[in-house]
Amino acid sequence: MQKIGHFIGGKHVDGTSGRFADVYNPATGEVQAQVALASQAEMDAAIANAAAAQPAWAATNPQRRARVMMKFVDLLNRDMDKLAEALSREHGKTLPDAKGDVIRGLEVAEFCIGAPHLLKGEFSEGAGPGIDMYSMRQPLGVVAGITPFNFPAMIPMWKFCPAIASGNSFILKPSERDPSVPIMLAELMIEAGLPAGILNVVNGDKSAVDAILDDETIQAVGFVGSTPIAQYVYSRATASGKRAQCFGGAKNHMIIMPDADMDQAADALIGAGYGAAGERCMAVSVAVPVGESTADALIEKLTPKIEALKIGPYTAGNDVDFGPLVTREALGRVKGLVEQGVKEGAKLVVDGRGFSMQGYEDGFFMGGCLFDNVTKDMEIYKTEIFGPVLSVVRARDYEEALDLPMSHEYGNGTAIFTRDGDTARDFASRINIGMVGINVPIPVPLAYHTFGGWKKSGFGDLNQHGSDGFKFYTRTKTVTSRWPSGLKDGAEFSIPTMK
Repeated sequence: MQKIGHFIGGKHVDGTSGRFADVYNPATGEVQAQVALASQAEMDAAIANAAAAQPAWAATNPQRRARVMMKFVDLLNRDMDKLAEALSREHGKTLPDAKGDVIRGLEVAEFCIGAPHLLKGEFSEGAGPGIDMYSMRQPLGVVAGITPFNFPAMIPMWKFCPAIASGNSFILKPSERDPSVPIMLAELMIEAGLPAGILNVVNGDKSAVDAILDDETIQAVGFVGSTPIAQYVYSRATASGKRAQCFGGAKNHMIIMPDADMDQAADALIGAGYGAAGERCMAVSVAVPVGESTADALIEKLTPKIEALKIGPYTAGNDVDFGPLVTREALGRVKGLVEQGVKEGAKLVVDGRGFSMQGYEDGFFMGGCLFDNVTKDMEIYKTEIFGPVLSVVRARDYEEALDLPMSHEYGNGTAIFTRDGDTARDFASRINIGMVGINVPIPVPLAYHTFGGWKKSGFGDLNQHGSDGFKFYTRTKTVTSRWPSGLKDGAEFSIPTMK
């Protein structure tokens, strides 16, 4: 049985706690490895290692740090197939989807090559008589990231790339469900020229998370996961005096106006609702057709497409639309919510719960499900299902459709499909959600913009990647300087002013 440990000080380190978690192959249901779960002492050693390495890295000029990112991007492209295969083997997503996971992280690394520009401060000459004033952006020190199972390449890179490019050292605590790719990324960073100790990967469970949150050396924490855990991480981290950037759950709505291209809208819903088996925080899980005729036409378009979805193991290559869920527990939870939706009175138009694949009967597979006539009071509407389930909530008019995402507790992403520019502009202006798509089903911003939800989907003042990433991982120092030729004799006892 393969044992997966930690990556500390630029090398692989075996776990010493004696505690392990099983890593499954979701397609077969078999345990393929065991990952070590760190003790407090192991986490302390990793943090001490990062703290010792960080000052020299912070003193390295930004252009040289950017060159490490440049080389890292080259290595990601070189090892793309290897990374995608390892990701698919532990997560279950298809190989094309796994490559997309790596690429969206790679794009943030590309953006971080611009660190010398992004870290520039400001300068005011002659702010007062003989006085100059300037600001500097400086790293925080040791920072950390706690990342989820559903994007084991992308989200770690969203966290550690801007942090490291800014001159910090980074402790990464990835999901114990698919731990191999984060360690592979750390190996590539070392190969790219990153000094040992600047990126340490420590596998673990809640004990490791709490050790990060309570440690006085760690200055900032980034988190992505469920909303209850995001709230927990945010409150405990900030209570310890840390910066915290925590992103939680989602219930993403897509509104379909009567004038929308129905074929385009249906295809968008299929990809956005069922890709990666729905295990995406930006998955569309609620379709809101406006008007009964629009709803009927949408259901008619969706039903055969969902019934024809190709489901199977990642080894089937491009012949599969989506793979299994990540664990047996996740599969059971999704099936339980579908059953609850039926009991609450929603119409289950397509039922994928009985899907079974010959030769993979023990895998965590489930077919696509489609609900119609879902209402706001149903649990399947209120809860993030995180599975291949799409709910259709019929709206009488645009205002009723708009109110659904506006009044929901989550505010991660939303979309509208329409041919009318006035409607699209009104929607983008009024909606209280962080990321908006207009005829785009999954509006994940590119690396040079920022990613972040509103309401209970996000906690903290700054978003992920883009310029916000560099702001989060640095603090501003402002210097006011006056040289001897401008000094006057005698003390001044009133508050300084620019006379």
